Amino acid sequence: MREKARILVVDDERSMREFLEIFFRREGYGVSTASDVDGALVSLENDEIDLVITDMQMPGKTGLDLLNSAREISPETLVIVITAFASTDSAIAAMKEGAYDYITKPFKVDEIRLVVEKALEKKLLANENRRLRTELRSQVKNRNIIGNSELMQRVFELVRQVADTKSNVLISGESGTGKELVARAIHDQSERHARAFVALNCGAIPENLLESELFGHVKGSFTGAIQNKEGLFEAAGSGTLFLDEVGELSPALQVKLLRAIQEKTIRRVGGTSDRQVDVRIVSATNRRVEEEVAAGRFREDLYYRLNVIQIPLPPLRDRNEDIPLLLRHFVEKFAEELGMQIDSVSDDVKQKLMEYTYPGNVRELENIVERAVALSRDGKIELDALPPTVLDMVPVSGVPRIPPEGVKLEALLGDYERCLLGEALRSAGGVKKQAAKLLGISFRSFRYRLEKLGLDDSGGPSE
Repeated sequence: MREKARILVVDDERSMREFLEIFFRREGYGVSTASDVDGALVSLENDEIDLVITDMQMPGKTGLDLLNSAREISPETLVIVITAFASTDSAIAAMKEGAYDYITKPFKVDEIRLVVEKALEKKLLANENRRLRTELRSQVKNRNIIGNSELMQRVFELVRQVADTKSNVLISGESGTGKELVARAIHDQSERHARAFVALNCGAIPENLLESELFGHVKGSFTGAIQNKEGLFEAAGSGTLFLDEVGELSPALQVKLLRAIQEKTIRRVGGTSDRQVDVRIVSATNRRVEEEVAAGRFREDLYYRLNVIQIPLPPLRDRNEDIPLLLRHFVEKFAEELGMQIDSVSDDVKQKLMEYTYPGNVRELENIVERAVALSRDGKIELDALPPTVLDMVPVSGVPRIPPEGVKLEALLGDYERCLLGEALRSAGGVKKQAAKLLGISFRSFRYRLEKLGLDDSGGPSE
């Protein structure tokens, strides 16, 4: 710390400035001096100063004036004040204003040496704590979003670049690619990281309730509104509001969302007054929003407000070099959650997982690995722990192969149905009515099957 720490000595007495400069240079610190408060403020604005040692009484502005200005210019700089014995009241006042410590004249060099050492130790500890918090946020990000592929490295770089901006971000990608994880990574690495991250799936809530969820409502504004309710814009405070499947918003709600973004105000349902909001919007969609805009189903002005910066997420089939890393991560995760020990994954399992196309992307791989860990034997994951769709026991056409030990028909059919539903959604670009048409079933039947198999959490577009 001594080799790097910079001390600024401020005193109108030349002899005292020179004495302290020589003394602290011999102690191994970098030292600069100023004869008055104005000169000290110039140094604070232009240089990185770790510690200020200032006389309290100087012609013109005092050490207390310097302390207050230093807190604004360089909040992390510590201040020690020097005062005459008869003026300890002013030193105590400085302590109340945020000074680290004070020293009374006359002082011994050992005394000021010890005070400075302790002050700089405190600053070093504070710097280390900030570094550890930054590393922790980075580790959280890396633990959740995994990938060494070039495609994912581009995503990580984009996240890093946009995190500390105020710009709205639109994350695009198929269901299961990890859009919410990317949104959380943006929040965690931003200056808003200590504030709320609030997520809303716009396709999972009925339209008549969605406005209340976003903007809140006042008591009596509609049937069931028995008390005032804060909306998610307000709940997010000065944090981040994540709107998943934003393409699901109705035209009426698109207008209200646009107004909230433009005016930075919201009005509760049934309310008469506007409320200021300071929220960063990160949104996501599995729809091709450009096509929705061209078709007139999504407002162009809202699209440009949301899509200031776009982060496209690649499907897992386009980055299969990440599969081994994801496999290891999910095996460790579910082994710990299920209280099991997994010693090995067979090469045949790894090969099958590398060959599979994953219509459900990373989410589907996670489900496959959870099943495999649960069905493992003697700490080993073998082929029989994989679902039939991965084993290719049910080809797209023809008769399924039945192994000697037989099959569980209901599970096999469920896996096959899940695969077909996912593939139909992918082929239809996430449009559920089109996916239902591809499978020759009604839209209602399609939605029922999605819900039955637990696949309706994406909030994908209906038409």
